[in-house]
Parts: sequence; C-alpha cells; structure tokens
Amino acid sequence: MDNKEIVFTAPWEVEVREAALSPKALAAHEVLVKKKYTLISPGTELACLSGNEKWFRMPGVPGYAAVSEVVETGNGVTDFAKGDLVFHYGDHSAYQVVSAEGVFLKVPPGIPLQWVPFTRMATVAFTSVRVSDIELGDHVVVTGLGLIGNMASQLAKLQGATVFGIDFSEHRLQMAAKTGLDAGFSAGSEDVHDQIKQLTNGEGVSALIEATGVPKAVVDNLPLLARYGELILLGSPRGEYQTNVTEVLNYVHLINYGSLTFKGAHEWRYPVARDPFVKHSLVRNSQIVFDLMANKKLQIEPLISHVLKPEEAPTAYEGLKNDKERYHGVVFDWS
Repeated sequence: MDNKEIVFTAPWEVEVREAALSPKALAAHEVLVKKKYTLISPGTELACLSGNEKWFRMPGVPGYAAVSEVVETGNGVTDFAKGDLVFHYGDHSAYQVVSAEGVFLKVPPGIPLQWVPFTRMATVAFTSVRVSDIELGDHVVVTGLGLIGNMASQLAKLQGATVFGIDFSEHRLQMAAKTGLDAGFSAGSEDVHDQIKQLTNGEGVSALIEATGVPKAVVDNLPLLARYGELILLGSPRGEYQTNVTEVLNYVHLINYGSLTFKGAHEWRYPVARDPFVKHSLVRNSQIVFDLMANKKLQIEPLISHVLKPEEAPTAYEGLKNDKERYHGVVFDWS
C-alpha cells in the first residue's frame, strides 16, 4: 500500500515523502485508518520543527489531531467497522495503524469533517477550565489568542465568565472577537492593565489563563489578578527567561497576602479513558466538544485559515512561523 507522510527531516526542514505501508496482521485492538483531514498544532509542531523538543526525534512524522475513515479492524475490535469516520490522535500521514482504544471516537453526524481535528485543540484548552474555579459572573483574561487560547476564551465564556484577551496580533484579536471575546487588547499597549482594571471596577480578574508559553507573559500580567485570583498555566513554558524571582514571590506573598493560586493545566493531568472514580477524562471532554460543535456553541469555522494539500506542507509551516497574521488554523486535506 502506498502511503504519504509529512516528515521533519532536520530543524526547519519539511519534506513530503512517499512510503510503502506494509502493516503486519493487525493486533486485536488495532485499526488501519485512511486520513480525511489532519490539523497542525502550531505551538507544539513548530517547537518540534525547531529541534528544541528532545522527545521528538528527526526524521519524524509530526501531528496528533485527525479525522479518518476506518479501512480495516483487528479481530478484537467490536465497536468500529470499515467505513466508520473517527476522531483520533493521528499524525500527518495518509494511512496509519492506530489503537481503537482510548481517544478513538466515532464522529457524530452533522459535524463538518474539517472541524473534527480541532477537537484535540479544544480538549487541550478544556483543561484550563477544568482545573479552575471560574464561575458565573467572574472576569477572566487569556494571554495569547492562538488556537488554544481562543478556545480557552470560548470555554471560559461558556462557563459564565466575562472574558478579555491579550495578544500582539491584531488579526488574532479580530478573530477572537468573531468567536465571542468580550474585549481584546494589544499586548503592545502600555495601558492594558489600566483598561482591564477599569472594566473590572478596579478589582482585576479572578483567573488569568496563560496560553502563550512565554514566561515573561506570566510575570508581566500577574498584577491583573484580583485577590484570591488564580494563574492557570495552559501553554507549556518554553525558552529562557531571567527575572528576580523574589519580586514574583513577594507579589504573591505580601501584596496579595498569599491569596493567589498557581495551577498547571496540562491536558494529561486527566486520564485518557472514562474512569468510574474520576469525573473528567480526555474521552469525556472530547465527547462534550462534539456536542458543543454540533450545537454551534463552540465556534470553529473562524479558526480555519487554510485547507492545504500535504504537498504544501513546507509552505504551511513557513507561514505559521513567519506569517502569523494569515496562518493559524491549517488543515491538511488527504482526500
């Protein structure tokens, strides 16, 4: 069987390769799938492409968000059949052998297939709401309005909060306005904090969701938090940053009398499959996202900037790296 893969061959080098796929007999719980669409995760995949993610080895095939058609099933697979459309954590290849366990879910009818891979981005963002104490009537600010930050802002709004966003990109601010953001602010503006304080009657926000992964953004925006506020680290911190940590600790300890809470919001803090002893799981979150998409409560269409063929992968990653105003939600069409 002829296969096609997007391959990171070296830092900042992307190739599309033809490869023969000759899978051995499928294991009992394995499935052979044919991709329909896959979605680039800009933060993670650009970090991998830079060569700075030690867990990603080059040459390697990136990607972890796909909607596919089932081609063949192992003899232990009973819930799926040939022809089923499924959402799973698939890479950027035409065909792939994957496990039918865990996050491997049938796509409900009525959801456009191009939207389905965004479920992965939404479940990543979901963690910021799951770990938080965000309630009806709260004020929340999200720093960084890429795919993850945008969805975090939408989910916080669905939680009942008034949501503000901060980003350097005017295009991202406009996109977030289309998806329901209450107010957006340029990160380059000197009076951002004053404007947000005015909108919160001088109190500040109850939750700061940090989605950029830039450590400086955490420190710079701590003053936005109200008493008993929570800092939620959604973006994985990357890059070196030097500061006087004593000032940060004293801000928490003295200025706010120890009332601030720091929370990590990495998606893997919850189990993959449903567990009778744990309320949340990646499977449950994914199914909830399906419902939100189907009922048009989670806006996906404004997040799609490009639908490209796999052969255009070098252009896609170049755009995500150097033309962030035009490239954000890039979907590969494998049909």
